[in-house]
Amino acid sequence: MIKITKKLTEDQKTRGIIFSSCLSESREEMKNDTIHELTGKEEDYNEQRERLLNPSFFNGSHWNFNIVRSS
Repeated sequence: MIKITKKLTEDQKTRGIIFSSCLSESREEMKNDTIHELTGKEEDYNEQRERLLNPSFFNGSHWNFNIVRSS
């Protein structure tokens, strides 16, 4: 799995998102991709963030790219 790092979108910033991870088969986010968004208010925020940043967690899946967005 290849990790791609990008800035948050304006929409995500407006909604109070501080971190997102998009599991995708291509280099760009697509309509049917799985997107995880975190606001920082989650009880297990650090655990979720670390899990989403670790590409080995997704080994064996059909996803090829982990598109990570943060500020």
